[in-house]
Amino acid sequence: MRASRLLSVLLLLQNRGRLTAEQLAAELEVSVRTVYRDIDALSAAGIPVYADRGRAGGYQLVDGFRTRLTGLTEPEAQALALAGLPEAAAELGLGAVLAAARQKVTAALPAELRERADAVAQRFHLDVPGWFRGVERPGHLAALADAVWRDRTIVVAYRKWGDEDVERTLDPLGLIFKAGRWYLAGRSLSGRVATYRVARISDFTDTGQRFERPADFDIAAYWRDWSADFERRMHPRIATVRMSPFARTHAAFYLGAIGAAAVRDATAPVDADGWQQVQLPVEAGAPALGELLRFGPNVEVLEPVDLRREVADAIRTMGAIYD
Repeated sequence: MRASRLLSVLLLLQNRGRLTAEQLAAELEVSVRTVYRDIDALSAAGIPVYADRGRAGGYQLVDGFRTRLTGLTEPEAQALALAGLPEAAAELGLGAVLAAARQKVTAALPAELRERADAVAQRFHLDVPGWFRGVERPGHLAALADAVWRDRTIVVAYRKWGDEDVERTLDPLGLIFKAGRWYLAGRSLSGRVATYRVARISDFTDTGQRFERPADFDIAAYWRDWSADFERRMHPRIATVRMSPFARTHAAFYLGAIGAAAVRDATAPVDADGWQQVQLPVEAGAPALGELLRFGPNVEVLEPVDLRREVADAIRTMGAIYD
């Protein structure tokens, strides 16, 4: 462990130049005293590292010195798949491993390419979760990821929608991070692969039994197909509505990709007042009512008749409350 940390110190100094003990400690998640000991160990091993005193001081390597000890360990190579998602890597317990892998990759680059990589990092940042939604942090996520990685069958206690608690024996095939939420693709004893929201797994047990991973399982393809089917099931009805310019502009904000696509695909002409008829997918039951009411007076439901009646009844009830 210490040898890996010493290499990380060396690569940090090589890639970034002068760094203070406090900066090194923050990067490595250790104490400043540990950094002092590591610097002494590097010097004793013949690494030309020296300290500049004063407010602008810090540790740095002698100009021109470069190490070639940049080989990736197996966990570091695995963590590179999450290079664009440092927060997700940290949730899986791979934050420090990913940081070390990135340092090694950076150290292996020629100076010109290293500068370009730094320039990209300074100009672009990926923030996955949507607005007004936090990131779920299931306490057992790292242990669950370990079971996924080692192909170990697990028994989970799972709370379904409607607060029904069930027990499932699953082969965990993969984890998906979607808009701040973690999902598990799990194969049941019947061989069916289903999606489970990790935050609804209250407990799980690693059985210690290793399962044979299906050779043809592609997690990206599975999630793409499952997501498309989920959206179809969530929006089983099509409502014919009239939308004002305001409603069409805000459809993506209120309804997400479904609303944006409906407005984009609308073919009806825009009338003299700027309103347009749109075929809008809506959820079943009460959620559809909430989706439409959020537009206020900027949407008129034309069909189906029962949904138009529900919206009208809700508006009359609200009017009575505020009268």
